Amino acid sequence: MSDMALAVVGASGRMGQTLIRVITETEGVRLSGAVERQGAAELGRDAGELAGVGALGVTISDDPLPIFAQAEGVLDFTIPAASVTYAGYAAQARIAHICGTTGMSAEDEAALAAAARHTPIVKSGNMSLGVNLLAVLVEQAARALPDDFDIEVLEMHHRHKVDAPSGTALLLGEAAAHGRAVELDNSSVRVRDGHTGPRPSGAIGFATLRGGSVVGDHSVILAGPGERVTLSHNAEDRGIFARGAVRAALWARGGKPGLYSMRDVLGLAQS
Repeated sequence: MSDMALAVVGASGRMGQTLIRVITETEGVRLSGAVERQGAAELGRDAGELAGVGALGVTISDDPLPIFAQAEGVLDFTIPAASVTYAGYAAQARIAHICGTTGMSAEDEAALAAAARHTPIVKSGNMSLGVNLLAVLVEQAARALPDDFDIEVLEMHHRHKVDAPSGTALLLGEAAAHGRAVELDNSSVRVRDGHTGPRPSGAIGFATLRGGSVVGDHSVILAGPGERVTLSHNAEDRGIFARGAVRAALWARGGKPGLYSMRDVLGLAQS
């Protein structure tokens, strides 16, 4: 089978450049296109040169349609509005859409689900192997421990991150909620300020830290009477997310339409 042709959107950003580098390092895939927003200073540049891997003969463009037409998959770590648009284009082209965008609204999620009726979409708040294994462990721990163990999700990211809680924190919160058989939206506490009163029984709390160049640190604390269990993951390199995204693309290649997660890709989904 020939190398899978992959397009990268948001190609000039930190994650976009990382994706391009990982594609050049990975067997079985090749960079077929690179997309940036209209007016971006990087338009017309060689995507490989921008990413520091040398010329690849792929020019950064602001027109995704011909690029999607020539690709078998698109890697997307952009912003919600852009990701919804790209999902629609991927559905039209019947190519896999690998979406690591965070901060999506319920309407955005519904739009992705609609597009997934026509093409495979892998959507995850975090695409690393370690974090998705952590989510499975969090779900198991939340299910196994009694309700008097309080659950807190603590995360820290670099100073430039714009959404909070992070997509990974919400992924872990959802895992904890699933283990407890509750809805996260009805159980989460995301802001504490002033005289808050005692902690609500059964709540899943979130604490957000921002600063420096931290790629991503996440811990889930299960605090019970007289003891605590802490499950954690530390990301040291954005390459772990890019490698997971490429792995997801290869998994989705030629697959059935549907909305999938990294648990599906990694064989961690419950039957």
